[in-house]
Amino acid sequence: MLDLREYSSLGSALRAALERWPDETCLIEAERERENCRLTYRQFKEKALPLTRALQDSGLAAGSRAAIIMTNQSKWLISAYAIFYCGGVLVPLDYKLSAREHVQLLAHSKAEFAIVEYFLWRAIMQAAGFSGLQVKTVLVTEAPANAELNGAKRWEEFRDGREPTFVERQRKDWASIVYSSGTGGRPKGCVMTHENYLEQCIALTSLFPFWPGARYLSILPTNHAIDFMVGFIGPFVCGATVVHLRTLRPEFIRDAFTRYHITYITVVPLILKNLERGLRERFAALPAGKRKVLNGLIAANRAFTRKRPRLWLSRLLLRDVHSAFGGELRAMFVGGAFTEPSTLQLLYDLGIPVGNGYGLTEAGTVITLNDFKPFRADTVGKALPGTEVRIVNPGVDGVGEVAARGKTIMSHYLDDPEMTAATIVDGWLMTGDLGRLEPSGHLQLLGRKKNMIVTEGGKNVYPEDIENAFDSLPIKEFGVFAANYVWPQRTMLGEQLLLVAHVDDASRGGDELRSRIAERNRMLPDFKRISGFLLWTSDFPRTASMKIKREALAEEIRIKTDRSAMLLL
Repeated sequence: MLDLREYSSLGSALRAALERWPDETCLIEAERERENCRLTYRQFKEKALPLTRALQDSGLAAGSRAAIIMTNQSKWLISAYAIFYCGGVLVPLDYKLSAREHVQLLAHSKAEFAIVEYFLWRAIMQAAGFSGLQVKTVLVTEAPANAELNGAKRWEEFRDGREPTFVERQRKDWASIVYSSGTGGRPKGCVMTHENYLEQCIALTSLFPFWPGARYLSILPTNHAIDFMVGFIGPFVCGATVVHLRTLRPEFIRDAFTRYHITYITVVPLILKNLERGLRERFAALPAGKRKVLNGLIAANRAFTRKRPRLWLSRLLLRDVHSAFGGELRAMFVGGAFTEPSTLQLLYDLGIPVGNGYGLTEAGTVITLNDFKPFRADTVGKALPGTEVRIVNPGVDGVGEVAARGKTIMSHYLDDPEMTAATIVDGWLMTGDLGRLEPSGHLQLLGRKKNMIVTEGGKNVYPEDIENAFDSLPIKEFGVFAANYVWPQRTMLGEQLLLVAHVDDASRGGDELRSRIAERNRMLPDFKRISGFLLWTSDFPRTASMKIKREALAEEIRIKTDRSAMLLL
């Protein structure tokens, strides 16, 4: 791999990679049974540089902010490379957000350029606030020939054959502005520097290296902090191959493992749980004799790999299982939410190590990661090289707030010094998560301090962001909370959203209110739906600016009620 200590920016490192491995395959874009494209590093460069020059001619310069809103595909990486080559600041937005949220974040980030997939641009053009956007240049991908683009240009035609000028950036310069899955009513734009990414890449590849010929299967959105690093930067600076799969259908994911002999993949807990369920069903369907033999082989593999993985042995003992994963899978990675230890243990016992990681957008990608020395299914691993973790104000049981410090921690929140000061204290990132640090350095997560949940699909759900869906209900006031925030539980599983409704009389109108809440709830994406509501007869405590004092209200509810008061939908 490249020695990233020699480079001052992502642009310079990626540029060197394209020169170092011109004939290696860097990118494969697959869609169901077919390949859309396959590019070597030389071909990637040939596609990126004309776009880069056209962007420079349109004014994209050092510090210019450029957003990308696209599904997984080659155009995403080509566009990102062009932005970094120009010295721009990348704003990767989640394509699954609503058009209203896209407009909000484009405005908040002050993006001057945007590269958007056509079906998303069509929705954005119809969203409230679109007419006030100050985006100077919009490139739209895959637009039909007769489509109305409202002044936007076609990505495929936006080219200039002249050589672009490479613009170098320094390690402390901004590389990107990254937003969480939700906007939380108060957009949290994490400003990440080139140093943040370079140092994170150095740490991760020291534990799990890439090399020419290694293949990473990318199924998470590239805007996701994990896949941006492990499915773009990491493989590219090592001469490896990224396989973009433009479908999440299980049968095509299974086919990709065997067709491309995948080395690594990152998934969210929901996908891992579905994989576990499928494996257990297949094992249960075996005849009794074969099932007994399989259980014996799994037990033998568990005994021989107790201290560390032995992939060659696991592939020998459990040949059929490993063949189904392509025969060359070295590890899976899981992050974005909490994963049940039983799921991790089953896969490890099959000889498929899962690197269970813990991190936040504010920390770049990962704070801790299981290094399999030894494997611990009940923890989220140890701090990455170069990162420190400590527990703030631990109780007698050693549980307190998890804090992290290192070169991968974001610079600040965009245009929000107040939130930055509350989140980064004396150089330590306050995560809002509760945990315990073992003498071995392994971190156990045990709950949350903050009013937010993380779904099994890796989505950050800010309750404030959901409240718009319940405006104009026939109640005095209301607020949405994470139930585990109101009634703290030492668990990272089973988190639910709760609507607290201020009513005159808790004994009247409950059924009608339930019906109205349920109707609004059905209009939300499944991962944003509330699980129940609480009837409350006291005024909400509020600040001078009339914002709900969420912590004070949660404390009052906690004192006067218990979780049984929550009326489930």
